[in-house]
Amino acid sequence: MARKTKASPTGRSEPSNDNSGGSGRARPAWQGHLRLSLVSCPVALINATSRSSDVSFHLINPRTNNRIKMVTTDPETGPVERSQLVKGYEVSKGEYVLVTPEDMDSVKLETTRTLEIERFVDADSIDRTYWDNPYFLVPDGKEALDAYSVIHAAMVEANRMALGRLVMHTRERLIAIEPRGKGLMAYTLRMANEVRNAEDAFAGIPAGKPDKQMVEIARKIIEQQEGAFAPSEFVDRYEEALKALIREKQHGRKPVRAAEPADTNVIDLMEALKKSLGKNPRPAIAKPTLKRARARGPG
Repeated sequence: MARKTKASPTGRSEPSNDNSGGSGRARPAWQGHLRLSLVSCPVALINATSRSSDVSFHLINPRTNNRIKMVTTDPETGPVERSQLVKGYEVSKGEYVLVTPEDMDSVKLETTRTLEIERFVDADSIDRTYWDNPYFLVPDGKEALDAYSVIHAAMVEANRMALGRLVMHTRERLIAIEPRGKGLMAYTLRMANEVRNAEDAFAGIPAGKPDKQMVEIARKIIEQQEGAFAPSEFVDRYEEALKALIREKQHGRKPVRAAEPADTNVIDLMEALKKSLGKNPRPAIAKPTLKRARARGPG
């Protein structure tokens, strides 16, 4: 059996970034007003994704099996209560401008409480590099339904995405909004200064064209592997293997090590392409090695 610890026996904690708070509807990541010209309504942004099932570890002292606590410490005076701390911006080595919560409040913009639609664009005109996190943009209360429905219907007819800005987590963020079913989806977009130049990254790739016959074979391989986007067919196999490892150790069994991956060095590119062409067009997704090992019992 696994050794008893004062932490969870699996070493796992449940992150709360889905903002559910244990209730049916998730807690909003932002609340304010959606405004289109003179029409506005109260709305809320709710995370459209969740990581509550992720494997998460704590740091444990193996000598005592106690969970380690991180203590905020001043190098000169020792431990300090977090409530006594303020933010500091480093302007030079060891020199900081201190910013209090009152200072932060003094620079609040209108977008702190209002998501105003500033522009409508074609969705295809937004470079995918700029897309960030998805949210459900929902009406906040019954009094919002009429105006929300009008904005939704108008956007459906226009067949365009709306762009606006709001302040969330101490940053003003660019937001893209699109109709989805009966409601609206919102996506945070990265700002221009957050996106690196693709040309710089690809500068070392030669401009010459590859062998035409090889490209033709590769295109046929692509055709063989075409299929619909089915998210349920893809799972995080590494996380599943971690869960299997934890179960093995919890029951006192030594997990079997996964086999080393085969050498993928290609000597003859044409021969490798020809062999690939005859393979199963949509191979089954293999289950994690550790899960298979568990079925065989202890190593």
